[in-house]
Amino acid sequence: MLKVLDHLEEWLIALLMGAATVIIFVSVLHRYGTGIDYPALQDMLLSINMGWAQELTIIMFVWMAKFGAAYGVRTGIHVGVDVLINRLSTENRGRFILFGLGAGALFTAIVGTLGATFVWENGAHYQIYHWFGIAQDGLYEGPVTPDLEWPTWMVYAAVPLGSYLMCFRFLQVMWSFWKTGELPHHDHGHVDGIDEEYLPADANPYDMSDNLHPHDLKHKQIGEDKDAGKGDKQ
Repeated sequence: MLKVLDHLEEWLIALLMGAATVIIFVSVLHRYGTGIDYPALQDMLLSINMGWAQELTIIMFVWMAKFGAAYGVRTGIHVGVDVLINRLSTENRGRFILFGLGAGALFTAIVGTLGATFVWENGAHYQIYHWFGIAQDGLYEGPVTPDLEWPTWMVYAAVPLGSYLMCFRFLQVMWSFWKTGELPHHDHGHVDGIDEEYLPADANPYDMSDNLHPHDLKHKQIGEDKDAGKGDKQ
């Protein structure tokens, strides 16, 4: 189940980011296209309403940011100042890390609960009752967005959903650290799909074979096997 949740989280973030980029790109082309002095093209473009694009992309980036924050907790990409923590003894360092993770879980749980209350009172209560055919007497229907005219409670739902997911990720990391003593770490220099290659520890990068280019004759250099393979094929 956790793997499924991880993939859904990543797919949602990628989908929102990609779709928002495409929508903004098309919107900019549409805006500049309407300024071209070609009546037939102008009439066609002006008949297409793109006024909703900016509002939709703002909503998508808000959702992406909330779920991206939860993804950041899981993968360890959030910035943290740990100079003092790392100078403590192993036992005290572990205590402070657990305290910090617990504080993060508590904070996001509070934000999620406050957000859920706001969403419920901002029209979700009315809409859910309407879906189930329950009388909505005296309930607040809630406002809608200016351009898309979507219920704002659907937009603000990103706050409780993203915050609760972030809280779950804090607890997940906290439990993993309690069991293994390790925190998630993200290597910013790593590129997926590219295998990292290392020279042996005793390799001498200053050993020259032609008195011009550094070359260690004791060890095969990075890329030599690939070059040899190409030569065999030729």
